[in-house]
Amino acid sequence: MSVVSAAQTGIQPSPEVRVIEPRSGWIAIGWRELWEYRELLGFLVWRDIKVRYKQTLLGAGWAIIQPLMTMVVFTIFFGHLAKIPSDGLPYPVFSLMALVPWTYFASALAGCSTSLSGYQHIISKVYFPRLIIPMAAVIAPLVDFAIGFVILVGFLAWYRIVPGPSIVWLPALMLLALATAASVGVWLAALNVRYRDVRYVLPFVIQLWMFATPVAYPASLVPGRWRAVYGLNPMAGVIEGFRWALAGGHAPGAITLVSAAVVAVLMVGGAIYFRKLEGTFADVI
Repeated sequence: MSVVSAAQTGIQPSPEVRVIEPRSGWIAIGWRELWEYRELLGFLVWRDIKVRYKQTLLGAGWAIIQPLMTMVVFTIFFGHLAKIPSDGLPYPVFSLMALVPWTYFASALAGCSTSLSGYQHIISKVYFPRLIIPMAAVIAPLVDFAIGFVILVGFLAWYRIVPGPSIVWLPALMLLALATAASVGVWLAALNVRYRDVRYVLPFVIQLWMFATPVAYPASLVPGRWRAVYGLNPMAGVIEGFRWALAGGHAPGAITLVSAAVVAVLMVGGAIYFRKLEGTFADVI
């Protein structure tokens, strides 16, 4: 029996068939795919930054006004009237050390939770890793954080507070703040696609969360036996770590370690949950 080639018969060979199956577990996060779309991530971050300051009267000035005005209110009511201790630091700089990372966290969390609804026209038409959208919403507020941190440095110089060797931990603590916003924000972003109540509940939750975090008061007020439990609030470890890195004193210890462990669990679980629902976003967003 002679063999007739496809070219001789004029019949084109069938194209290669690829079967795409859903991934599960840790590999479902798709780290390699996220890296391949890093340029898109950069574009979305730049877009979020431009939108943040577009058609605003004060522009980047809001990054200065918000923590400063909150610091003034806290200093009057908590520092002077309520006489809340500040671990030996002047209360204005004590509160500002916490307000700068907290303002970043609150802004990043709010933007991340509603980020998918702002890109619904793209999500329904073009494929790309949807996880990039909340990631961009978490990175963009770092510009505001940098501006606020410059103001904080000015206050440290005014009160003649010189950071000690513990300042080397500051980048790691900032990374922990970013990871906290990303881990919680990814959960909320996925939930907000299905349950639009999230956008209404979130401002109230952020307010309660701030008072459950040592922003206006020191974590030293918490009894020692409850410090590790208090660290289950991941921002408690971030805030206490920031104060320790900038002003020295007793290391936060168990609070920050527990907070870091909680963030790691939230991040992995949130990323897997997000990728599990990713295929339904275009249908329900």
